[in-house]
Amino acid sequence: MSDLLEQAVKALNRKLGHVGFDGVAKFLITDKGSVIIDGNGARISNADADVTLSASVEVFQAIMDGDQNATSAFMTGELSINGDMGTALKLARNLQ
Repeated sequence: MSDLLEQAVKALNRKLGHVGFDGVAKFLITDKGSVIIDGNGARISNADADVTLSASVEVFQAIMDGDQNATSAFMTGELSINGDMGTALKLARNLQ
């Protein structure tokens, strides 16, 4: 398992807290793998999801660190979203 993915899972679970997430989202990190977020929290997995958010390691890290806004990354093409946009927006609200 990638250290990056393990760190991503920890960071996402911290950000989610005990809120829970009503949906299934996947962060696909280029050349590293993917993380699934659902009602049980975040975990390393390549399972099917309602929405998949894809980005490079650098963009993903900047979003997680709060150095880059996910919406602006999407608008500039650095973050792609495939699937249910409503689930993506719900995830963004839960991770703030």
